Amino acid sequence: MNREEQTRVRVLNEVSQGSLTAAEAAGLLGMSVRQVRRLLAAYRTEGVAALAHGSRGRQPSHTIDQATRDRIVEGSKTAYAGCDQYHLTDVLVEREGISVSRSTVRRVLEAAGIRSSRCRRVTEHRQRRERYPQEGQLLQIDGSPHAWLEERGPRLCLILAVDDATGTVPAAHFRIQEDSHGNLLLLSQIVSTYGCPVAVYHDRHSIFIPPSAQKATVEEQLEGKQPMTQVSRVIAELGIGSISAHSPQTKERIERTSGILRVTFQDRLVAELRLAGVCSGKETMELGAGCPQDGSSC
Repeated sequence: MNREEQTRVRVLNEVSQGSLTAAEAAGLLGMSVRQVRRLLAAYRTEGVAALAHGSRGRQPSHTIDQATRDRIVEGSKTAYAGCDQYHLTDVLVEREGISVSRSTVRRVLEAAGIRSSRCRRVTEHRQRRERYPQEGQLLQIDGSPHAWLEERGPRLCLILAVDDATGTVPAAHFRIQEDSHGNLLLLSQIVSTYGCPVAVYHDRHSIFIPPSAQKATVEEQLEGKQPMTQVSRVIAELGIGSISAHSPQTKERIERTSGILRVTFQDRLVAELRLAGVCSGKETMELGAGCPQDGSSC
């Protein structure tokens, strides 16, 4: 018996002997008089066993059985290695039929000594500009070179657009490297699906701004005779505003905004491509990543 049950036995014995009234016992035990009388009747009939909680020794109905725990731990070490806890929770439902919460997955893995694969960064306090108020007003375009196929295939570049207002990704596709053709395909995908955005925000890559534009005279700039790339010409003809980052600080905005999504892509997309067995640009195309048949985009 625990200490609380021992106290109840002592008080109930005194009530049975007439040393205490039911009302006095209720005050000592923090119960109602009616509850004290129920306990006393059960105590006289069943003895000390009547004071133990009815659920003692029983396994809770929502407890995860050991076999399921072992499957979660084994999956996190083998087929789903590298998946963070949120992704692992989704994959277990989709592929294993194990429907558990993210907190349950965390507790099971921590009990097995497995910590989250995602490192939590120290929050830096800085003043940031406000997001645009409406979806479609500003899209940030960037390329993310990464070993998306790990060791199974070539290193690819994920070209993506991030909506500044919502943080969503209206379009993204793979290329061997960031190039003009890839950015034109991205623009085509955005315009055909959602229409023209008000403006696009990008870095000062030669895809958008040719090196000769840096040497344009004031007269040429005023007359609008600055050299243009194929991508910048298409943007202008579509009536889309073009905003380029003029400093490392503004360039960092692009990296920071799309960087959050890169973590998600590099955590989840790499694992999903591995689970799907994708190892070439052709297979990526078959998964609907927007790759043309000539193999120049993957």
